[in-house]
Amino acid sequence: MRTTLFAIALVLAGMSAATAADTTVTIKNFNFVMDVSVTPGSTVTWKNLDGEPHTVASADGLFRSPALDQNDSFSFKFDKPGIYKYICSIHPQMRAMITVK
Repeated sequence: MRTTLFAIALVLAGMSAATAADTTVTIKNFNFVMDVSVTPGSTVTWKNLDGEPHTVASADGLFRSPALDQNDSFSFKFDKPGIYKYICSIHPQMRAMITVK
């Protein structure tokens, strides 16, 4: 029930969450399209669909992509449970998080 209420709250807020073993986060319109929940050992891939470069940089320094041009991607494998906040270091207003549980 709690998960359903959380998903409804995200939809009402205009956000989405996904749960999968391996998943892709799209970068589009200067946004990371969704926050993601995955299990330990999952790989998350970010793909930039914008015509401008973006990066994926964790707040704790665990991972950092090079500048990703249009259609470039970056992947990182999450081995430990936790909440991993990240930004685009070029456009720091772009923020999202990965939840590993």
